[in-house]
Amino acid sequence: MGEKSIQKKKYILETARQVFVEKGFKKVTMKDIVEACNISRGGLYLYFESTSQIFQEVMKLESEETDDVFSDNITEDATAADILMLFLQEQKKELLRRKNTLTQAIYEYYFENQPNKKNNVLKKQFDSAVKIIEKLIEIGVDNGEFYCEDCQGTARNIMFVLEGLKISAQTIGITAETVDREIMFILKFLGLEAEA
Repeated sequence: MGEKSIQKKKYILETARQVFVEKGFKKVTMKDIVEACNISRGGLYLYFESTSQIFQEVMKLESEETDDVFSDNITEDATAADILMLFLQEQKKELLRRKNTLTQAIYEYYFENQPNKKNNVLKKQFDSAVKIIEKLIEIGVDNGEFYCEDCQGTARNIMFVLEGLKISAQTIGITAETVDREIMFILKFLGLEAEA
């Protein structure tokens, strides 16, 4: 794929992201994306076959950007506690972001397309995050930063808390104080006393 094609595909994905943010996943049609991008229907179909395919690519880009922001902020001398705090602070920002979020569209997509599939990308992301947090906690325990008897269970619990907060943010609403309270509980459970 040439540079011009790469740029066109990126433009389509960035524009489609906004359409998904505004409408969710279920209500978006290829026509909506064609109109938002101001391209021909054939031009869109050169790159994508369906809204599902476009949305999968949008989620992939979103995940890569989040990983880049997180890894760019980790310093060379960061401790396990520093990295965990950075991770939790990034999660807090995402949870409190009320505009320009794909959360509703992501849940709609997975309820419609993934419930019984073995290749559930959301589950893979969740499991991957659990493994990363578990390893981080293990390092923190080895360094004497954390106290934890069940690193895997604690990592899984942290991810369930964050997932529950995501749903709450979309349904009943949450405040910064609510997120801070949950972060403080996680830190206290690991033997840390810090401000969220």
